Amino acid sequence: MNTTRRHFLGQLGTLATLPILPTIDLMAAPKPLFFKISLAQWSLHRALLKKETTTLDFPVRARRDFGITAVEYVDQFVKNEPAYLKELLKRSRDEGVVNHLLMIDTAGNLVDGEAAKRADAITRHYAWAEAAKFLGCKTIRVNLQSKDSADEVRKRAIESMGRLAEKIAPLGINVVAENHGGHSSDGSWMASVAKAVGKPNCGLLPDFGNFCQSHDWGSSEKNCDQLYDRYKGVTEMLPYAKGGVSAKSYGFNAQGQETKIDYARMLKLVKASGFNGYIGVEFEGEGMAEDEGIRRTKALLESVGSKLA
Repeated sequence: MNTTRRHFLGQLGTLATLPILPTIDLMAAPKPLFFKISLAQWSLHRALLKKETTTLDFPVRARRDFGITAVEYVDQFVKNEPAYLKELLKRSRDEGVVNHLLMIDTAGNLVDGEAAKRADAITRHYAWAEAAKFLGCKTIRVNLQSKDSADEVRKRAIESMGRLAEKIAPLGINVVAENHGGHSSDGSWMASVAKAVGKPNCGLLPDFGNFCQSHDWGSSEKNCDQLYDRYKGVTEMLPYAKGGVSAKSYGFNAQGQETKIDYARMLKLVKASGFNGYIGVEFEGEGMAEDEGIRRTKALLESVGSKLA
């Protein structure tokens, strides 16, 4: 046997004693998420207010710039006019983007102390529900803010949410309330309202942020005098989540983690509740460009979500 052949056989013997490593499939598809991702228009509110972008461009930007194919509109950036809504619907359909939800902030106070003002708010919210229906949205989001006593506001909220839910039921639309300051930033209070209304098209939109009870809109980005435990609040609201969940974000560290909210903990709570609908990217930070904040929030949802799939 020559030296070359002896060396070759010796190598084979050595290789035979090495441990067998698992095969890595480089073409394997990533694990599917247990939820779907949508983009909240508020993530671009600075650009919209500065006229750097428009609502008509929003569906296009959502898909082409961020790879997101479902959107959530905010009424203050939408014109409730037939021709405008028709064009918005066309653009979203042309892009293959789902119009998922319409957030209503400008249609009056559903928990106002005066019954006539509450009735007017219900009428104005109904007009937006009709717009949502035209666009193909399944849900409208409303607010339940007031500085009056918790018990009194709760009574008004139950009355108004119930009447509005009944009024829009023929449209096939859900109405959900979001934690957004004051009593509405108390998860148990919100759950008690949804439970008392007890209608199949009425529920809640849990937001990872917005748990500052001493802030008019619940923002917890800055100092807060009365901060409700966000993980407790989301847990309390999740059984009534109908229109989705809002993944609020304010900023990120060098590892890509949100600096105020533990996304792994939040998504574990969401999954444990059985929720598998849309989780909306809603970047609200001021420390980076909105586009970058959107991309980082989406990447964090995908990274954490894939580990829980």
